[in-house]
Amino acid sequence: MNNAINQPQTILVLGGNSDIARAIVAELSSPALKTVVLACRDEASADSTGFADHVKVATVTFDATDHAAHAPMIEAVAAEHGDLDVVIQAFGQLGLDVADDPVAAAQLATVNYAGAVSSGLAVAAQLRKQGHGTLVVLSSVAGVRTRASNFVYGSTKAGQDAFATGLGHSLHGSGASVMTVRPGFVRSSMTEGMEEAPFTIDAAVVAEAVVSGLKKGSSVVWAPAKLRGVFGLLKFAPDFVWRKLDS
Repeated sequence: MNNAINQPQTILVLGGNSDIARAIVAELSSPALKTVVLACRDEASADSTGFADHVKVATVTFDATDHAAHAPMIEAVAAEHGDLDVVIQAFGQLGLDVADDPVAAAQLATVNYAGAVSSGLAVAAQLRKQGHGTLVVLSSVAGVRTRASNFVYGSTKAGQDAFATGLGHSLHGSGASVMTVRPGFVRSSMTEGMEEAPFTIDAAVVAEAVVSGLKKGSSVVWAPAKLRGVFGLLKFAPDFVWRKLDS
């Protein structure tokens, strides 16, 4: 359970090698933090380095497409390490070249959306049982309004975002909560080599926004914050303008 000044003691990362998630953990780190659990598809690939010396780092196997395994895994982690104070849903794939491949597109949706649903519900059940804890969902501004250049990926993030915000409403009054995070383009290993978009930021900036949001009890966080206003306008831009911006 978070300590008296709302610092987490146990953090679970679904997608344990995510640069953004690891930056969030670093930003949340304090003397109160006892355990970080990294959940990766290949448990042996989990990078357990870079954490504070006093933090116990554990690893578990997590496959976003193995929906039946999600609830038992969450329950097992809580049974071994205690209540989960913060769970970061940070797995996902970009899938930039799947628009002409129906099978690959469906596989992307299975990871990014269906995996988010099954793992999110499993986490919510645990947090509701505890009566506290926050699920941090790394969504994307790509889901706010999909672009022709990555509309399959954007649609999966739109689904994940809608699910996360709805799940947050369903947990109201339980003591548990969901915070949906909408970053823009973030410099990371996933985006390495890609052309940067306007308002590009580093993972540390997302982490700062997330921790600030957790302290405030925010349900939605934009990173950088100015994207909230930008997309508030772009959502209503005429189609021809939107296509021009994507060209």
